[in-house]
Amino acid sequence: MGTVKNREEMVGEVRCSCTALRKATRRISQLYDAALAPSGLKATQRAILAQIARSGYVTVGALADALVLDSGALAHTLKPLERDGFVAVTVDPNDRRSRLISLSLSGRDKLAETDALWASAQSGFETALGQAKSDELRHAMAFLVSDEFLIAFEKSIALA
Repeated sequence: MGTVKNREEMVGEVRCSCTALRKATRRISQLYDAALAPSGLKATQRAILAQIARSGYVTVGALADALVLDSGALAHTLKPLERDGFVAVTVDPNDRRSRLISLSLSGRDKLAETDALWASAQSGFETALGQAKSDELRHAMAFLVSDEFLIAFEKSIALA
């Protein structure tokens, strides 16, 4: 008979960086989702609304690039935000094949409603991890989504 492993053994250190990052992302997303629950939004939805607020009118492609998301996945996530009236999707007058995404007044209100909830989650994260480690982690993650890292990664794979 096999031995039942305790939780610490099952969730211990993982050598695969991709797996470790995915596990960490799922955990942090769960925590932020719980903090944002009173607003009815998930962390991914809030991130999309916040990015649209920063961008103004933006194409799906540009929004996907800014969020480092696949356009198809973004389109799927945008549907409930559009249905609930938080975002508007219109035809780009400069390119009728393209769609522009903008934040509605209702979307701005919903984003503002989440500000204190998000700030609480952010504060909790920084308290639990520590301010210096939180800053270092955000710096490392910014590098991981940079073109510089992408080029270095692809170059190292080609050499292997």
